[in-house]
Amino acid sequence: MPRQIITLANDRLYDRAVELIRGSKPGSRVEIKGPKRSNDANAAMWAMLGDLARLLVWNGLQLDAEEWKLVMLDALRREHRDQMKLVPNTDQTGFVNVSGTSSSELTNEEMRDLLTIIRAFGDQQGVEWSEPKPKDTRPAPPIEAYEERA
Repeated sequence: MPRQIITLANDRLYDRAVELIRGSKPGSRVEIKGPKRSNDANAAMWAMLGDLARLLVWNGLQLDAEEWKLVMLDALRREHRDQMKLVPNTDQTGFVNVSGTSSSELTNEEMRDLLTIIRAFGDQQGVEWSEPKPKDTRPAPPIEAYEERA
């Protein structure tokens, strides 16, 4: 059976998920995750990270938005009392963070917390925030689009 992802958006999709589980082979795995972050939250995060990248020099370094995202994900991890795990890199000249936090895996609550952390940090640094790009106004996809084959 190929990998499938279903967003539980209505009763028909709940039924489809149950049908797939009942038809699966022993040893198959099921993962239930909370709702994905919204497009608006994602746009806000990248706008804020872009502002940090454009306006701040951090400890003598000009970080890009992706690097600021890693810094802010670390702050979120510490806020949630998760431990960062650093290991020596392969040539013993530094360290690698192998904690594995990914912004794409954040719950809605974690994303809200991350945006709060970014905002508070930027406010402390005197960042003048820009506005995120306008939200996606495309029509909602048909219900079949919520069932993915990966």
